[in-house]
Parts: sequence; C-alpha cells; structure tokens
Amino acid sequence: MKCSLCGFEFKEEEGQAACKGCPVSRSCSLVKCPNCGYEIPKEPGFVKALKKWKERIYEAKR
Repeated sequence: MKCSLCGFEFKEEEGQAACKGCPVSRSCSLVKCPNCGYEIPKEPGFVKALKKWKERIYEAKR
C-alpha cells in the first residue's frame, strides 16, 4: 500500500499492526500508515491480485 499523505509504501499487515491499540480495529475498514499515522481505506481484493500478477510478470522478464 502507499500512504496518500506521506507517500510511504508499506504492506497492509504493517498498517494493521499499527491499529492494534484501537478498540474498533476488528470492524474498521481503514489501515493506519506506520510512518505518519494517516488512516487510509484497505485495498480491494482485485487490486491486490493485479499487483501480484504484475510482480510475477516483472519477475518472469528478469
């Protein structure tokens, strides 16, 4: 994921780990940027699938 505010790139798991102290973290659809704390929506599943597909194509070209 990429933070809309600071541009920091991170994995969704890292952002969810930053939200652990929040009491609504289980039902929340936001992920907190571990760099600046800005909350952004989770990436939809199809976006994640497209990124994985793109990474596989890039690796195959090497």
